[in-house]
Amino acid sequence: MHNVLTESKKVVVLFAVENEINGKEIPKVRKMFALVKKFGEYYLKNFTPKLVERLHKGYNLDKFKRDCVAGLTVAVISIPLAMALAIASGVTPAQGLYTAIVAGFFIALLGGSRYQIGGPTGAFVVVIFGVMQQYGYDGLAMTMLIAGMVLIIAGYLKLGTYIKYIPYPVVVGFTAGIGLLLISTQVKDLLGLQIDNVPAEILPKWNVYIHNFDKLSWSSVVISVFTFAAIFYIQFKKPKLPAYLISVVGATLIVAVFGLDIATIGNKFGGIPHFLPMPQVPDFDWNLFFKVMPSGLTIAFLAGIESLLSATVVDGMSGDNHNSNAELVGEGIANIACVFFMGVPATGAIARTATNFKARASSPIAGIMQSVFLLLFMLLLSPAAKYIPLACLSAVLIIVGWNMMNVEKIYKLLLGPRGDRYTLLTTLLLTVLVDLNTAISVGFIMASVIFMHRMSREIEIETDEEVLEDVGGGRDLAEVLHKKGVMSLRLSGPLFFGGASQVSRFFKTIQDAPKVLILRMGYVPVVDATGANIIVEFVKKLRKTNTKIIFSNVKKQPRRVLHQAFLEEGINSRTISVASTFENALKMTRRYLKTLNEKQDNR
Repeated sequence: MHNVLTESKKVVVLFAVENEINGKEIPKVRKMFALVKKFGEYYLKNFTPKLVERLHKGYNLDKFKRDCVAGLTVAVISIPLAMALAIASGVTPAQGLYTAIVAGFFIALLGGSRYQIGGPTGAFVVVIFGVMQQYGYDGLAMTMLIAGMVLIIAGYLKLGTYIKYIPYPVVVGFTAGIGLLLISTQVKDLLGLQIDNVPAEILPKWNVYIHNFDKLSWSSVVISVFTFAAIFYIQFKKPKLPAYLISVVGATLIVAVFGLDIATIGNKFGGIPHFLPMPQVPDFDWNLFFKVMPSGLTIAFLAGIESLLSATVVDGMSGDNHNSNAELVGEGIANIACVFFMGVPATGAIARTATNFKARASSPIAGIMQSVFLLLFMLLLSPAAKYIPLACLSAVLIIVGWNMMNVEKIYKLLLGPRGDRYTLLTTLLLTVLVDLNTAISVGFIMASVIFMHRMSREIEIETDEEVLEDVGGGRDLAEVLHKKGVMSLRLSGPLFFGGASQVSRFFKTIQDAPKVLILRMGYVPVVDATGANIIVEFVKKLRKTNTKIIFSNVKKQPRRVLHQAFLEEGINSRTISVASTFENALKMTRRYLKTLNEKQDNR
């Protein structure tokens, strides 16, 4: 009986709880689901992955076959690059492969580009190496987490559209600087130099190389020369073949057949695992958060720049259009995912992405298949990877670094305007001699100042004779208007803080206030607060002399800014008129002068 009563009480309690849930909690649940649905709709509207878009347009077996072939082609290129870049970054070659697999998968799955191939790139080598030396992998994991979060936030804030405003000389400069630094890091393994510790700075690094040149390994030199020769021959004679992979396989066979005493992946790193590691949460040291913050921001910036540049390049080749904000979100998620698989920072790789398009990829599934093929490589061929010589991988990276330097682009910029030249060289030198953060900051500021200087020189003020030529009056009409007390000025160029001072100086030179001032602004595309203030002060000065001011041909943005500025200063429309054309301004002038003369006659 007691048991029955106990069970009855349980039923009553459960019934009461159920009623409580039905009565109060269900609306909350529904509200939560509504919010989730709303977010999902917003996400799909603004950040739809390119994969979803391509599948929605239709996908068939033929397209899948094309994607498989393209994925295999890119995987063949990614294998040596991923391992080489990882070694150069101060981590194991296996971590490079983990990154190529995981990041490549998520960037293809969630990114905004149809052909983007993600993985480790040369742009990160210097930053990763510095973080690894200073803080170890825990510091690098924290750096990647910061970079991933920044990229996701940048995507959701729709900042992807603004990255295109990074000046071209700055991009070329720091990319070339990174390429030069990458080459410098590979000399030790390229020549097999027996050096225990190599300085991080480039000048001391080369000093150590020169003083230890007698310690080189001729076996390493032979393998390096073979790798260079094989890559160049295949690229020029058989460009469709995977030059990097063939050269690595050939160098590995030479080492194995002749038993060369040379540093390999096996004797340096112990080989490559057979499979991806199980996902695990790193032991985050939150005390490192602010210490690695600058490196995290640098990686986020570089990842955003390189991925969107890569997407833009392939868009130019294919005629497709990428979603820059979705691409940033995909890059951010990919970098965070790599944290849990012992990976390194990743982004879209321009060369591999272009190769993917040339291999006739149809959709982002090609990027997913690349990850699948890389995983199969780890499963089937990892025992053979331990025989790969480091000298061979260094030769591959030196070619990558040389391609990053892009001598042709540098040469063209050096022949261009002086400001672009100075910006390029400054960014390059600061990248090599100081650090990336300083180089990018100084380069961007320098380019901005130079641009503002150029724009300030575009501001022109033309007087009556010049202004009136286009209405057929010229000097004669100017003289007539002068006699009647009319002055006409034409402003040209952006009226902003950089050049507003010269406009202000010109206005101060006007001594005799006219009865009517016609201010033509049809060639003024934009006015900022400083420019508006110059105009306002000039108008306030002329109001004291009862001068009638007529603005003509004012564009939308200047009209809005000036209108707001006049309202704030309490300037009404009694002394100010706006004409759509200069001819209408002349008509308004005639009417005003006629009215003024009539008033004087009545007196």
